[in-house]
Amino acid sequence: MAKTILIADDSSSLRTVVRLALERAGYAVIDACDGQDALAKLEATQKVHLIVSDVNMPTMDGITFLTRAKQHARHKFTPVIMLTTEGQDEKKQLGRAAGAKAWIVKPFNPPQLLDAVSKLILP
Repeated sequence: MAKTILIADDSSSLRTVVRLALERAGYAVIDACDGQDALAKLEATQKVHLIVSDVNMPTMDGITFLTRAKQHARHKFTPVIMLTTEGQDEKKQLGRAAGAKAWIVKPFNPPQLLDAVSKLILP
């Protein structure tokens, strides 16, 4: 059975690129258009093995989404990769404090993302 990855990004084209790369690598993908949508989908899904989230999104940003997701016992240890245009150390520190395990700055290349996913995804 394929491992499930949740992608949260307000750019539908970026979600498509990430989804295609992950699906080609054999993962099941759920996508969400912002943090609030991602939280709802996270709660509705039995098991998510990894989360890929943008930082800057409308309705609920990625750091807030991550903080809220980590408050739930079921998602406390779910690894998170932040995929964002933000490269400042201050944002990275906020992300780490919220529970992010990796930080990839856009534009990115799919092999770089797949490498991080393979290292971090839950068994």
